[in-house]
Amino acid sequence: MTPRPTRPGWTHERALQAAGALRIAGVDEVGRGPLAGPVVAAAVILPVGARIRGLRDSKQLTPAQREALAQTITRRALGIAVAHADAGEIDRLNILRAAMLAMRRALAAIDPAPDAVIVDGPVSPDCPWPTACVVDGDALCMSVAAASVIAKVVRDAWMVRLDAEYPGYGFAQHKGYGTDEHHNALRALGPCPEHRRRFLSAVEQRPLVFADEGSDLSPLPPLQQVERG
Repeated sequence: MTPRPTRPGWTHERALQAAGALRIAGVDEVGRGPLAGPVVAAAVILPVGARIRGLRDSKQLTPAQREALAQTITRRALGIAVAHADAGEIDRLNILRAAMLAMRRALAAIDPAPDAVIVDGPVSPDCPWPTACVVDGDALCMSVAAASVIAKVVRDAWMVRLDAEYPGYGFAQHKGYGTDEHHNALRALGPCPEHRRRFLSAVEQRPLVFADEGSDLSPLPPLQQVERG
């Protein structure tokens, strides 16, 4: 297995620049795996070749490093946008579709609009610009690494706010992931509105019953129907 690079570079951005793209947006999302909270996507346009010391995949950074880098990225970026899909949308669409929806929302909101897009991973969010899908893009591409940092900082702050709104689950500590603490809280308190019901059903291997039994957890429609809607 080829090891992941320790520092991203500008190779993919420069290739798109050579093809005529002036503004290249890196796009990444955070929050596919948790049992609760939104999936958050960020789109970031950096000046190609900009030097941002210490920038790398957000998973390789401490919270303090991410916070400092987010401030630097915000100052240096030509454009930044952040968007999300909430727990209800994740249940309705499934996590992959919801992540693509969050990416499309971020790209639709970024100003100025990009000329090309680099997405972390093998799947395109179906945007109107030329798109390069790069596996391990957050480790390879500076613009995608920047997006990963912004998305992570925003989502972590969101989960801290949810911790105050729904005390007892430990959201501020585990950020919605399935830790022992989180599972113990679920057994004691049951799920809150920010929990992803399909995720919990999969974890428990059985249907869950909720107080607001109005939610439609019927089989998912085809992808093209979801996207047209």
